[in-house]
Amino acid sequence: MNTRSETWLAAGLRTPFAKVDGALAARDAIGLSVPVVQAMLAQGTRPDFAVWGSVVPNLTWSNLAREVLMEAGAPPTIPAFSTIMACSTSMVGSFEAAGMLNDSSRQLALVGGVESMSRVQVGLTQTLSDWLRKFQKAKSMSDKLTSIRDLKFGDVRLYIPAVTNRTTGLSMGEHTEITAKEWQISRDAQDASALASHQNAVAAWERGFFDDLVIPVDGVARDGIPRKATSLEKLAKLPPAFDRTSGLGTLTAGNSSPLTDGAAAIWVGTRAGVGRLPADTPRVKLVDWEIAAIDFRHEGLLMAPAFAIPRLLARQGLRYDDIALWEIHEAFSAQVLFHIKALEDKSFLTDKAGVDVDFGAFPRERVNPNGGSVAIGHPFGATGARILSQAIKELAALPAGTRAIVSICADGGQGSVALLESAG
Repeated sequence: MNTRSETWLAAGLRTPFAKVDGALAARDAIGLSVPVVQAMLAQGTRPDFAVWGSVVPNLTWSNLAREVLMEAGAPPTIPAFSTIMACSTSMVGSFEAAGMLNDSSRQLALVGGVESMSRVQVGLTQTLSDWLRKFQKAKSMSDKLTSIRDLKFGDVRLYIPAVTNRTTGLSMGEHTEITAKEWQISRDAQDASALASHQNAVAAWERGFFDDLVIPVDGVARDGIPRKATSLEKLAKLPPAFDRTSGLGTLTAGNSSPLTDGAAAIWVGTRAGVGRLPADTPRVKLVDWEIAAIDFRHEGLLMAPAFAIPRLLARQGLRYDDIALWEIHEAFSAQVLFHIKALEDKSFLTDKAGVDVDFGAFPRERVNPNGGSVAIGHPFGATGARILSQAIKELAALPAGTRAIVSICADGGQGSVALLESAG
């Protein structure tokens, strides 16, 4: 789908990313989001509206976006709504915001997302919840005693959310193991990709690339996940994490993104809207975007971006070599590798993606030059804003007309892709 003309994205800010139960474990989703929103507002610009999202639900609030803005001390007259699309949440929030812009009252949106995996709320099973409501409605002691007698011991259970697909009951890692085997993605290739992700992220931190993208929170100033000392030898020693019994498991803790706490934001605006930001804020054009949905009962759960990317490029008349920067979200190293392998497969492009175009050779050396989610971390709701801001900063420093593709896979067999272009 073509976006409105002259839609711009400007780099935002984020917290450092930390492993679950780590340095940011004391903060819930609102607590992680507030310092990011406050830092964005401290740039001296008031957004016309806001979009915010989180994947893991919480019963304490229904509109996280509004709660975050109020807690951050933002002007209470800024409209705010929440959105969700699994790992694509804050990228899709950017697309939603782009579609709402106009040249008068809605020129600039604050968009972002968050995940506090350390503060996941445990609930009651539906059966126990139903019983509790009936018990509370009982008017007499006799009715209450009858209700207690009706309660079965097996119904007294807590509901603990799991990172699994509701339809299949399998985790993202279990699904990715299946697809990695189908596409013959080796353990060695996955570990090499993971190592490159860590090396790129560490190098980016050391040369100061993240200094103006990450704000300190609770005394933490840097991502805690990139490992300078990791190596192929160390990665090779890690046991399979999702297929522990067949002897063929290839996904490990080292080549999979970890459960992560963090929040991130981005600006979405018209030319006039981003013109209200500080002059040194990196900005690029949002040229086009694509959302793909596939039947994950027959295709790989995380394969949708491999369908979306060629459709977007074909619509724009572009080849792989026309894209100078590829930011592909790394839920798992294997997932990035089977995306690329599919994009290089002519039969997949024509028979599955429905695109009969020769896109040329895929430039693997242009992928995730500053590290990906395996090394940086993956707070589900925040990843879209994180990866977009990272791409914007890299792209904005390149000559006018230089292009980038940003891609995110999402649970439910969906994926989102953005085409960005530098303005010079």
